[in-house]
Amino acid sequence: MKKEDSYRNNRAIGALLDEYEKAIIELKDIINPLSKKELKKIVDTKTTDKDCISIQSILTHVIRAGYNYVIEIRKWKGEELNFKKSENKNSIESYEKQLDKMFNYNLKLFEDYPAIKLEESDEAKKITVKWGQKYDVEQLFEHAIVHILRHRRQIERFIIKLKKEKAR
Repeated sequence: MKKEDSYRNNRAIGALLDEYEKAIIELKDIINPLSKKELKKIVDTKTTDKDCISIQSILTHVIRAGYNYVIEIRKWKGEELNFKKSENKNSIESYEKQLDKMFNYNLKLFEDYPAIKLEESDEAKKITVKWGQKYDVEQLFEHAIVHILRHRRQIERFIIKLKKEKAR
């Protein structure tokens, strides 16, 4: 049995990891056919959020956040780590590899902390993330999953916009 199987078969942890991986696979399926030009094209010229102007900026943000959620948990566990910085990539293939690496970083958390407590009802013992919200481990992983889903939807809408522009 692989190490991964021990926590993948661990009910709640397994469910979180399966859904996280599924969200990443769905995101990769959406971005896979895109060209370098489509990746880099500024689609939202009205937003003030630099993480949401292009598919490239969204993917960079998703990957950085995926690492930083785990870093928040590791810091809460007493590790001294720096948050991940944004790294733009120039191809879909590079982003797909980075999404896989980010997911593996998440898997490593459960390898390093196999008995980590997922649920915490005591507010004082929850993780206070850098934006001020309080989460337990399970809630932070659920947030990470939904974060990918929200940005996958945003990318799908960008792709629709790109196709409309191309059809003109």
